[in-house]
Amino acid sequence: MWTGKYVRSPLARSLFLNMVNDSEEVEKETQEWYRCSSELLGEAVRPLFVQSNLDQDTQAFLRRSIEKSGWMFTQLYHSLISTVLSPLVSRTSINGLLGRGSMFVFSVDQFQKLLRIAPEWQAERLLDLGAGDGGVTEVMGAHFKEVYATEVSTPMKWNLQRKKYRLLDIDEWQHTGFQYDLISCLNLLDRCDDPLDLLRAIKRSLVPGTGRLILAAVLPFQPWVEIGGKWQRPRVHIKVNGKKWEEQVTHLSNEVFREVGFEVEAVTRLPYLCEGDMYKEYYVLDDAVFVLKPVED
Repeated sequence: MWTGKYVRSPLARSLFLNMVNDSEEVEKETQEWYRCSSELLGEAVRPLFVQSNLDQDTQAFLRRSIEKSGWMFTQLYHSLISTVLSPLVSRTSINGLLGRGSMFVFSVDQFQKLLRIAPEWQAERLLDLGAGDGGVTEVMGAHFKEVYATEVSTPMKWNLQRKKYRLLDIDEWQHTGFQYDLISCLNLLDRCDDPLDLLRAIKRSLVPGTGRLILAAVLPFQPWVEIGGKWQRPRVHIKVNGKKWEEQVTHLSNEVFREVGFEVEAVTRLPYLCEGDMYKEYYVLDDAVFVLKPVED
């Protein structure tokens, strides 16, 4: 599923690190991560597209990933532990135990641009569904007085607790008696058993009128659910039409989201990045990140 950048020799690593410090060279190297052919977007979606670019926060994440991949003894230890635990524990939990595999979806500037908010903007409550180690939660959390999170993996829950986020059970967040100003559902839609029911529950849990959903989906859309260490198709399978990124964005916007009562306010194309290992410097998937507004029935 993941693809990675492979730079193993010390010379190549040095050259690449220098390249990361040269924004023009990096922009050229990674321009496909952000490319959108607007003529392929549907007429209603086209004016909602927000162009993103490689920025300093993204470069910093790539630089850290490359450096950590070169820690050979650490990577050998991680590889050994992963081999021992993988038959018993999910990859997410292994990463949580080892403190590796951090994800990067968007930078602070990209988040603010997508939601059209100023750096000083503040609201009451954020809920991050499937928050992982909380790295992306931290990007959003500065804008909220209360930050809530859900996570299935126990080691990842420990990470979230250390960061002082308020943990909710996966069946608890929609029954708290209060609603949220923003709910994030980042790269979760293709990993849950009933994604349409999840979207309907999110809609009910948003503050009426002003509440928003920020949703990231890996494209091409390929839903699989991990159950008992095995991957299988979800019970409710969303079929997203189109082969190109733009075509799938259009179908999600005009069909899937509308079906459950959301309309798109903004959408952008971003790389979904994950820290690498001893084999790859970093892993990257192709994301569409939407800001969705609930529509009154």
